[in-house]
Amino acid sequence: MKNYSETAYKDKLESIFKRFPSVQKVPFGDAYKPGLDNMIRFAHLLGDPQEKYRTIHVAGTNGKGSVANMLASALSSIGLKVGLYTSPHIIDFRERARVLGLTTGQSPSSIYPDRARSAARRELCPLSYHGEELSLTPILVPEEYVYAFLCRYETDMDSLDLSFFEITTGLAFKWFADEEVDVAVIETGLGGRLDSTNIITPDLSIVTSIALDHCALLGNTLEAIAFEKAGIIKPGVPTVVGEYLPETRPVFERAATKNGSSLTFAQDTEPSMSDLVPGILTEMDLRGKYQEKNLRTVLAAIDVLSRNQFYSRLFEREVVADAICHTASRAGFHGRWEMVRKNPLVIADLGHNPAALKENFSQLEDMMSSGDYSSLIIIYAVMADKDLDGIMPLMPDNATYVLTTLQSSRALPEKDLASRLEAFMEDAGRSVKIVETASVEEAVSVALSLDNKRNPLIFIGGSTYLLSEALSVLGARGF
Repeated sequence: MKNYSETAYKDKLESIFKRFPSVQKVPFGDAYKPGLDNMIRFAHLLGDPQEKYRTIHVAGTNGKGSVANMLASALSSIGLKVGLYTSPHIIDFRERARVLGLTTGQSPSSIYPDRARSAARRELCPLSYHGEELSLTPILVPEEYVYAFLCRYETDMDSLDLSFFEITTGLAFKWFADEEVDVAVIETGLGGRLDSTNIITPDLSIVTSIALDHCALLGNTLEAIAFEKAGIIKPGVPTVVGEYLPETRPVFERAATKNGSSLTFAQDTEPSMSDLVPGILTEMDLRGKYQEKNLRTVLAAIDVLSRNQFYSRLFEREVVADAICHTASRAGFHGRWEMVRKNPLVIADLGHNPAALKENFSQLEDMMSSGDYSSLIIIYAVMADKDLDGIMPLMPDNATYVLTTLQSSRALPEKDLASRLEAFMEDAGRSVKIVETASVEEAVSVALSLDNKRNPLIFIGGSTYLLSEALSVLGARGF
């Protein structure tokens, strides 16, 4: 193995991307490998790191990233060292694995080797104890660690024919163990039942919402997709479901009954911190209106976790509320109704399916109705497998759409996107302006030049991968 260098790291990471392609680059069928057998074997080679700390498992069509980040921020505020695994990344591969909370001095387990005694540490000041301090910014998995991991286990990756997501999951699980986190919040990648992360036995399972997405892999009905997401429900492990539909509630009830799992539907509950919700929503640095639903899910999850002595300090309402308010900054969380430029105002959001875009487009229309903005400009791109027919009716009128193509074989070319959108708008008798651009860089340049003498509102959305390219162009590193 070559010694670590920035060049060696970049070369190694690029080689892994090529040999084990991710769904960011190739069709799902070429990158997605459902099933747990290979992940179980890989985890065993790593020493089953996922068994060395507590976990919380989060699945769902929309909202799981927001819920995972809010919960991780809340847990870190009460003195826990928290691992956070999410996907995909936006700018930096290392965004997928983060640690929140304790960052300096002795590790908790070196002070209390018996993890059962962890609760004793919580009686100490949550902001400083035994030489450790809470960091208000996340720590990303170091480049040196990633490089050493990929070099050490490269032969095993080949022999097991792992997917890119299985590799990153193993990397995160191992790093969290080496960092001696107290608890890790683990977001599923796709689905739940056969997702690589589903080898954990968590303290709590959370399913945020169900909508039609990735139908070719998860099923063409809400019931089928709910069945896959409900696959994270484990025997005796409590479960929180954020939102349900008439078609999905029975699916969750059957799964919970089968596993002897207590089941909480967040939308039917009044969380103990509900009186703080208006203030949290006003102060929260996650500004999307859809965060109100995610917040309810998080507060319902906190109520359930608080029954476990290990998480008893979650009853510290003001500390927890403040941490949730500052989720984006404390967790390094990006791409959720994120203001990436003030003049003109540029907002980016990675919502990409009809359920998510309905919320985003509705909020844009509300902002335009205020009269504060001279025009609405939307930079938009989409993957070819997305439900464009379900998305186009939601798109705001009287907007300029700057359409572009992403650097992915899954992307819908801008010319095809433009022709479909033009035909739909004409048939619907609706008025929009469409501008075609060949690259995201050109799309950003064009959008910033339109109406630049006045006060436009610019929105970037439609795909996580659009945000990745656009934020790179705008120089919004942020990590």
